[in-house]
Amino acid sequence: MGKYDEIFQRSIQDPAAFWGEAAGAIDWYKKWDKVLDDSKKPFYRWFTGGELNTCYNALDRHVEKGRADQVALIYDSPVTNTIQKYTYAELLDLVAHFAGGLKGLGVGKGDTVIIYMPMIPQAAIAMLACARLGAVHSVVFGGFAPHELAIRIDDARPKVIITASGAIEGPRIIEYKPMLDKAVELAKHKPAKCIIYQRRFVKSALFRDRDVDWEKLVEKSRPAECVPVQATDPLYILYTSGTTGIPKGIVRDNGGHAVALRWSLENIYDTKPGEVYWAASDVGWVVGHSYIVYGPLLTGCTTVLYEGKPVGTPNPGSFWRVISQHGVKTLFTAPTAFRAIKREDPLGEHVKKYDLSKFRYLFLAGERLDPDTYHWAHKLLDKPVIDHWWQTETGWPITANCVGIESFPIKPGSSTKPVPGFNVQILDTGGTSLGPKQEGLVAVKLPLPPGTLPTLWKADDRFIQSYMSMFDGYYFTADGGYRDEDGYLYIMGRVDDVINVAGHRLSTGEMEEIIATHPDVAECAVIGVGDSLKGQLPVGFAVLKSGVKKEAEEVRSELSKLIRNEIGPIACYKETAVVARLPKTRSGKILRGTMRKIADGEEFKVPSTIDDPAILSEIEEALKGIGYARKDKDYLVL
Repeated sequence: MGKYDEIFQRSIQDPAAFWGEAAGAIDWYKKWDKVLDDSKKPFYRWFTGGELNTCYNALDRHVEKGRADQVALIYDSPVTNTIQKYTYAELLDLVAHFAGGLKGLGVGKGDTVIIYMPMIPQAAIAMLACARLGAVHSVVFGGFAPHELAIRIDDARPKVIITASGAIEGPRIIEYKPMLDKAVELAKHKPAKCIIYQRRFVKSALFRDRDVDWEKLVEKSRPAECVPVQATDPLYILYTSGTTGIPKGIVRDNGGHAVALRWSLENIYDTKPGEVYWAASDVGWVVGHSYIVYGPLLTGCTTVLYEGKPVGTPNPGSFWRVISQHGVKTLFTAPTAFRAIKREDPLGEHVKKYDLSKFRYLFLAGERLDPDTYHWAHKLLDKPVIDHWWQTETGWPITANCVGIESFPIKPGSSTKPVPGFNVQILDTGGTSLGPKQEGLVAVKLPLPPGTLPTLWKADDRFIQSYMSMFDGYYFTADGGYRDEDGYLYIMGRVDDVINVAGHRLSTGEMEEIIATHPDVAECAVIGVGDSLKGQLPVGFAVLKSGVKKEAEEVRSELSKLIRNEIGPIACYKETAVVARLPKTRSGKILRGTMRKIADGEEFKVPSTIDDPAILSEIEEALKGIGYARKDKDYLVL
């Protein structure tokens, strides 16, 4: 039995002993009474009775134990031409003073605070300051529409909202304050105060009775000490989309979260205290919570907070510049970032300009990593390119190549094996376990490990309905996939990404993998659209690489033949829309459901998370060009 197998079996057979041992890497004010409390299934709780403070574990203890002068956070902002470095001592001082400012405004243990910020150090400072006081933060992606922000205000009921005057998005300056003002106007719940961090390129007018200037607040505040909280007390709420259109508030507790993330940095990412870790994401997403702010700082690493894009700020070499300049060992980002780089610089000319000798691993997650992007990145970097899979709900990876434990050979298209603590099963619709190469529904046998959601914010019934009702004793991931004969897992995408063509269940994810192998395709998506004869038919969308001269019709023909050769005529794949770009969320996920509704002529709400709403008109025109989106009515509902 290898090292991974031994550790994995221990985590499943005796989770209390396994995670009790892992909890030794965290400092506690009071040790827990029970590691795993299973008295109210399926509401499992970890480290009940234990007391700690997440901010203390992320900052104070490192200062006390010799890391005061180590760089804790590097702020790299090509959009403002700024690089700032904060040592652990400096970051602790900033966080303690801002926490003192919050305390002076009446924020205390158990209160909620909404953080509506761009990718600046003050976002991380605000998160850690809330954790310091035992307040529950809810980070809302900076720039979310006022209506969506208002929904979150009414659900979280914050005492204070923290924002900045604005952000830079490409050539535009986005003012946050007017959107915040509108959201507060729309919301039934009114925060007592709003704190505004004024950026130098845009200033906000403040309301005298409600708004507080960040700098003035900090100037007159005294540093606040850490407040002990229960391990089971919530650290944050993070809203994710729900099937009803009402967002679900994922709850993360303090104790299990700290233990899981501290364990994951070394065992999954092979990143140790003192090393540089960069998650190229946003604090508005779960990746930003887990691996920009909390995970690296709990471990004693240096984390990079990047305000920019993979391309265009200023070129496709931006990532290589950051890795080289800051000595990054581990990069974690989304596959869509690498597809963007591949599209702009298909030959990888920019990477040759930089010294990447300290760079060891590229981890990708957030959407399926197609084999073509894997091979391109691996060939370009000559480094391990590691696909891993997890969800907002879990807070950290479910499946991965745990290179800090034992490195396995990589199989393109697979996210390797379950992470210790996650007993992943492939089930049929009746709940029966399936064998190798049998595609089914991906579920995780309870209990979920520490760090995963214990429930939804003030919605226990919805928690059970959304995740626990499909299979008794399992968390249902809503993803489909299969396991091969070596135990490697292949996650094929959301269950609703499986289409039914004349009675045959076909994976659009598999079709995407095949299309991505075409030498002219930079990025692609496949959806199922309604068909009166066959029920559904697959339709593809392809973004071509920079410099491709072929006519769209030629590419469409080649892709149709490719699918026919690889899957067979049963796929009935005939149509591809060649487009300039794909509609995505700001975190990089392709909006396949929205595209499907456009193709079927259904009404829909433009997602609040969309990167650029104008792209939907481009998709509609492209679909019309191949005979879809035929209904003569205005069905874009804003």
